[in-house]
Amino acid sequence: MLLKKLQLKTIDYKLVLTMCFLFFFNSIISAQEVIKDVVAAKPVETVPSGQKQKIDGIIANVGDYIVLDSDIDKGYLEITAQGGSVKDITRCQMLGKLLEDKLYAHQAIQDSIIVSDAEVRSMMDERLNYMVQQVGDINKVVAYYKKNSVEEFKTYFADILKEQKLAQEMTKKIVDAVEITPEEVRNFFKKIPKDELPTFGAEMEVAQIVVEPKVSKEDKQKVIDKLNAMRNDVLAGASFATKAVLYSQDKASLPNGGFYKITRKTPFVKEFKDVAFSLGEGEISAPFETNFGFHIIMVEKIKGQEVELRHILISPTVSEDALKEAKERITNIRNKIINKEITFAEAARTESDEKETRANGGTLVNPNTQDTRFELTKMDPTLYSQVSNLKDDEVSQPLLNTDDKEKKTYKIITVTNRIDAHTADYAKDYTKIKELALKEKQITTISKWFDTKIKDTYIKIIGEYRDCNFVYNWLKK
Repeated sequence: MLLKKLQLKTIDYKLVLTMCFLFFFNSIISAQEVIKDVVAAKPVETVPSGQKQKIDGIIANVGDYIVLDSDIDKGYLEITAQGGSVKDITRCQMLGKLLEDKLYAHQAIQDSIIVSDAEVRSMMDERLNYMVQQVGDINKVVAYYKKNSVEEFKTYFADILKEQKLAQEMTKKIVDAVEITPEEVRNFFKKIPKDELPTFGAEMEVAQIVVEPKVSKEDKQKVIDKLNAMRNDVLAGASFATKAVLYSQDKASLPNGGFYKITRKTPFVKEFKDVAFSLGEGEISAPFETNFGFHIIMVEKIKGQEVELRHILISPTVSEDALKEAKERITNIRNKIINKEITFAEAARTESDEKETRANGGTLVNPNTQDTRFELTKMDPTLYSQVSNLKDDEVSQPLLNTDDKEKKTYKIITVTNRIDAHTADYAKDYTKIKELALKEKQITTISKWFDTKIKDTYIKIIGEYRDCNFVYNWLKK
């Protein structure tokens, strides 16, 4: 039953995370849909059938934080707006999740986790800019939240964002501190009865060779000039975060206005970190180049060995002639492999322009598991479409690839290994078993954390909610 218990715990944990779908966790993604859907919605329609709509008021205290009855309704509203079902989520479950968030935020303050006003303002600028772009008018957002003015809404929004960030940082602190040893992984696996061992789906290992089109000096200079113009605008008072949202090609940081928090150990390219750690607070770099394109960086805060910054990335436009030359080059590489003049791995080491895979013969690393196997049912759809029909040792035709930073390259792909669906094997599936074991330990650690902090924190639950059967001992019985 061990694995079944773990699976149930995992599902419960995911349910808890799913119930984080309060508006401010997802406002960037769904501002337009939420506001549009809510205009016609009535509060009673957001509450599961058989439950009465209550007059709003305080229903719980956690430290200095309060929970309103309307907070539960907002939780239902957002899950519904996201297309989820609320029929199996009780008000008690929703309250339990809200209590968890409040305790995380409360304890973050006790642990001296700091979320600065500047950080909150930056978060607010990013999200409001995006929402206004989507719905066309900030007054629609203000009306949705039934506030009397933009300023009133911003004050309310700032409190929510700060609490959210505190909770996120506290959760991260707890989970990041959890480590697992090989002995713990081994013991975890031994405790699983043979008839309850998990089954892993079919997998494959994939290698690729990448050729980058050459960019002309003229096209590079156009990007440098554009970034210099943005830098001058910011120095004159424009918002760097807004510029990043509008123009940066780094999709990972774009929703956050180009924001990153890094140390020297953060896995960023050397050129980027060298510039970041050479700047003082408030300084903006000149445009500089990495293998991703050209950047400018603005340092917002330096905290010891940690730097909070924003950046804008723009890659030069690749000409049609350069693309044609790149395709011809990779076609020649493919022909040499097909004619057995060179192996795929040797060609990757000597010809590929992709530094991350070149040294290991072009073998891709799964970003979700950090090993070289890709489970077919969980593979990125684009990658799956490129390799699903390849036979053993077959090399794909040249493929034009555009990454999330709009950078264009040509590549060829081959499948180097296929693993059939199978019952978990400790030696062959160590990485996956370690992930399961770590997840169980993280869940246990979080559970113990709640048990301890609940005892040490002022918590009060009011009225009929005292009859709830919570996952954690909020009532201190």
